[in-house]
Amino acid sequence: MSTILSRELPRYIEGYGKLKPFQGAFSDIGIKIRKAVELKSVTPKDKKILETLGEALDKVNIKDGMTISFHHHLRNGDHVLNRVLDELAERGISDLTIAASSIFPIHAPLVEHIKNGVVTGLVTSYMSGPVADGVSKGVLKKPVVMQTHGGRARAIESGDLHIDVAFLAAPTADAYGNMNGVEGESACGTLGYAVADAEYADKTIVITDNLVPFPACPIEISQVFVDYIVQLESIGDPRGIVSGTTKITKDPVGLIIARMAAEVIKASGLVKDGMSFQTGAGGTSLAVAAELKKVMKQDNVVGSFAAGGITGYIVEMLEEGLFRTLLDVQCFDLKAIESYRDNPRHQFMSASMYGNPHNKGSVVNNLDIMILGATEIDTEFNVNVTTNSNGVIMGGSGGHSDTAAGAKLTIVVTQLMKARLPIIRDRVTTITTPGESIDVVVTERGIAVNPKRTDLIEKLRKTKLPLITIEELKALAEKITGVPKAIETSERIVAVVEYRDGSVIDVVRMV
Repeated sequence: MSTILSRELPRYIEGYGKLKPFQGAFSDIGIKIRKAVELKSVTPKDKKILETLGEALDKVNIKDGMTISFHHHLRNGDHVLNRVLDELAERGISDLTIAASSIFPIHAPLVEHIKNGVVTGLVTSYMSGPVADGVSKGVLKKPVVMQTHGGRARAIESGDLHIDVAFLAAPTADAYGNMNGVEGESACGTLGYAVADAEYADKTIVITDNLVPFPACPIEISQVFVDYIVQLESIGDPRGIVSGTTKITKDPVGLIIARMAAEVIKASGLVKDGMSFQTGAGGTSLAVAAELKKVMKQDNVVGSFAAGGITGYIVEMLEEGLFRTLLDVQCFDLKAIESYRDNPRHQFMSASMYGNPHNKGSVVNNLDIMILGATEIDTEFNVNVTTNSNGVIMGGSGGHSDTAAGAKLTIVVTQLMKARLPIIRDRVTTITTPGESIDVVVTERGIAVNPKRTDLIEKLRKTKLPLITIEELKALAEKITGVPKAIETSERIVAVVEYRDGSVIDVVRMV
């Protein structure tokens, strides 16, 4: 069987089950059900605080074959996932599925736990580093399930992803389970990805390195969702939160792309009071924000909100009065953490509020402008941010597909070639985000507009911007680089790429 994008899929994959092929960004909407949650009530005499992690693991009775979850707000500074898995391995537990909102290089010890059979399944929205490399080479028994950030929240709330035990890393918590991410040595800011885990897991264990007197204020995740609390010496290193570029690029090509993207935004007519905006943390994406800032100041525009993972640069735009509010699911740097702690206009949002397509309205539905990156784009505007051109997993959707689906104007900014390889292809290695959600591709050699956006083409033709078809962009790149050879992969499927509604948009095969 095939998706609406003509990707051939098997009907059934061992270790995953039956597949529902992707049939369009909004083909699966309407009446939805949230699952009921079983819980054990607590009396005034019950104590939640435990002496050791081992005691907590005894209490929740983790068995072979269970699914346990983690969230990634400490990003490449996280110590919790490795610590828990080491203890479970010592107990001889096996066949676990790890439902982690993201996996980073710091989680390299997970590879050995996979090889030893402690872990046989993985569900995540993003993965990079040794775990991603190992999975691409077939080290994991079952295919990884790769979801979007909003799709992960949807799957948990619907029961598609059942979590037996959730481990919640809390920079600050009290002895009854109230927690926040803004105080303590390991402060990481908002805890938006942990909310669905806390609310829907059978059991929850809060792990903190900053136990404070009751109540731990502000309360970001409440005691009503927490079974047990354990204090450790350290849950992570907040310096690891800044894992990747969160500064504006100084590369002249990146700055050219940013200026052209800002011109596209201006010509679209969306730069006006009440506008909303989101961009990634990459150098070129932030450069677009800097160019947009100039336009907003010049035209005296005050936006409604900026959203997503928040960086210090977006905080500066808030503080300069260019946006009334920030809606934040994770903080990308220390300045964003301080802003979230101190500024009431810098607001928390859960992953479900951010991008779940099956709730009563997610924030991405209110986005006007979204700036995204890409590792590959095909001539149907489908985008790959899951694998590199060698077929090795190096990322994942995160919020890519969620925001692209919701925004009025979705722009991909990218250099036309990277490492002597063309970005525009006849066929991307892996489809992450469908072309129907992408409006414009901006490169240093020209701007391609999705032919479905005839309104936008008409507006941009009135400018001096270098409009070009995506086929012409592809030809320009290949004239310099040549046509890249198709990669060779095994037939074995190592990852299933789910769209935000839970349908399968593509698979990744072993390299």
